[in-house]
Amino acid sequence: MENQAMAEPITLAAVLIAASLLLWLLADSDDDNGGGGLRQPVLIPIRVRDQER
Repeated sequence: MENQAMAEPITLAAVLIAASLLLWLLADSDDDNGGGGLRQPVLIPIRVRDQER
């Protein structure tokens, strides 16, 4: 009986940790261009030839 009484708080803690981790990962997404986090690099044209053909 003692093992079953301890399994419920451990399961509850695991579910809460998994839910909070999921919410944290969804809220901290860098895909939305919200102004923070990683940004897309700016492409700068580079001249390859000095002479035109």
